[in-house]
Amino acid sequence: MDELKAKARALIDEFKGKNYICGLGCLENTGALAASLGKKVLFITNLNRRSPEVFHQLLDSLMQAKLDTEGPFPSAQPNSPQEDVETIKEEILRAKPDAVLAASGGSGIDASKAALVLAALGGNIEDYFGMGRVTEKLKISGKALLPCIAVQTASSSSAHLTKYSNITDLRTHQKKLIVDEAIVPPKALFDYSLTESMSASFTADGAFDGLAHCLEVYYGAKPDSYQKIEEIALIGIELIIASLEKAIAEPLNQEAREGLGLGTDLGGYAIMKGGTNGAHLTSFSLVDILSHGRACALLNPYYTVFFAPAIQKQLQELARLFSKYGLMEESPRSLQDQELGLVVAEALIELSRRVNFPTTLGEIEGLSDSHIQKALQAARNPQLEMKLRDMPVPLTPDMVDEYMKPILEAAMEGDFSRIKTL
Repeated sequence: MDELKAKARALIDEFKGKNYICGLGCLENTGALAASLGKKVLFITNLNRRSPEVFHQLLDSLMQAKLDTEGPFPSAQPNSPQEDVETIKEEILRAKPDAVLAASGGSGIDASKAALVLAALGGNIEDYFGMGRVTEKLKISGKALLPCIAVQTASSSSAHLTKYSNITDLRTHQKKLIVDEAIVPPKALFDYSLTESMSASFTADGAFDGLAHCLEVYYGAKPDSYQKIEEIALIGIELIIASLEKAIAEPLNQEAREGLGLGTDLGGYAIMKGGTNGAHLTSFSLVDILSHGRACALLNPYYTVFFAPAIQKQLQELARLFSKYGLMEESPRSLQDQELGLVVAEALIELSRRVNFPTTLGEIEGLSDSHIQKALQAARNPQLEMKLRDMPVPLTPDMVDEYMKPILEAAMEGDFSRIKTL
């Protein structure tokens, strides 16, 4: 495990360099990190209510750096509702800080990233969903975004490291994405020991989100980046699998918490090298009935079977890894095509069972045909087109009903035979 962690740290340093501080017990470095971006900092967090001791450690670090700190101002609710983005935007405009410090899990950081866009460029959040639209408007306007210092508190989305901001419309329960290099936080910090307060359920949700990042990017890796993505993804997936059950059974086990932190951070590196696809896309339409990590955990086995003919090399490597951790029998080198996809899918399902996750959509209370129809409609939305394009078996909007619908029907019943492959 020490060797695996050393490899992960080397990759993360390669990824972020001195702009990112991570590890166990590094929270005290927050003030010095923030001071490099200005004197006046708007502090956005819910830690003052959820974890007062950690909040005061952060505040002391900011005071030691002699920063003019305004706040704390409340962070966002889960899934980053549009209303919370608007509220944070108004506070940024009122406070006129040099930088924004967002200390939160992924939702609070995502909301702060989006709020900084609105504060600088105005308009409606819908104007920025999709790829590269923030950069486009910054070039036209000649404006710049205020910098964000992202202090992560949960091993999950890697929002502190990436170009993604996931925002939810609570009226329709649909999540959409801003994807833009301009919103990557220029400075970030993650003290992995902070995750000790995560519940077992939250720990598993976050771990499966990070695993889905590695897995889906690995599935869709292009030839020019395949070797690097494979290195990132396999190390990230192994760290998460090796650490997850121990972190749930022993919440204060720092070795396991560090493993999950490093693994999910590598998920962040992965999604900066490539894109997530099927499971993430469908999960965006299930926010009212499933947490994001749980939705990805449930859906990825079914997309694995659909993708199987196009990802044989990836599946062989995953089979080797999953057999190492007892998720399947000895790596089935003789299997190929959809049969190989099926055994890897069953291994993913076994991992979900070990943490008491559902394995079919039919088990989810409140799920209806309207969720399936909404997911299919969202897949045809140009704002989410990159998820179809990033599939290892790319789909166009007019192929969604023929090929994606059977995947969701298979996930509903746990019946892989319903999946129709290209």
